[in-house]
Amino acid sequence: MGSTRKGKGTKLQVIVDGKGLPLGASVAAADVAEWHMVQETLGLFSDKTPPQRLIGDKAYDCDELGEAPAELGLEMIAPHRKNRRAENVTQDGRPLRRYRHRWILERTFAWLGARRRLLVRWEKKRTNFVGFTLLGCLSLLLQRLTQV
Repeated sequence: MGSTRKGKGTKLQVIVDGKGLPLGASVAAADVAEWHMVQETLGLFSDKTPPQRLIGDKAYDCDELGEAPAELGLEMIAPHRKNRRAENVTQDGRPLRRYRHRWILERTFAWLGARRRLLVRWEKKRTNFVGFTLLGCLSLLLQRLTQV
């Protein structure tokens, strides 16, 4: 999983809908840049159900990721890093208004963190951790469906 002891250094990327329900998740080593994981995570969707927007934090503001979301028909929304040059600015304030709804994603991570097995990460093998992550996402979906 990474160069940390017992392989417990991981990053988790989750795609959620507008209500915070998880639609897909991917796991990678902690030393992998987030923009590398975007293609793998977006590959979880079929052509029939692609997401409309990709909202990310400042780590998603990189030139390497620049064209990939546009080729998939996604609107990329991420604030610029403070060292971004003025001639390379890709967004104005209008799309960034949607960034304020990022709390919905953070709430989903809090819901997943309520499952202690995911928060502590007792599993040493990646496949077991991915399985429990998907099981946690499934339990969130079932929990919300039974409330409706």
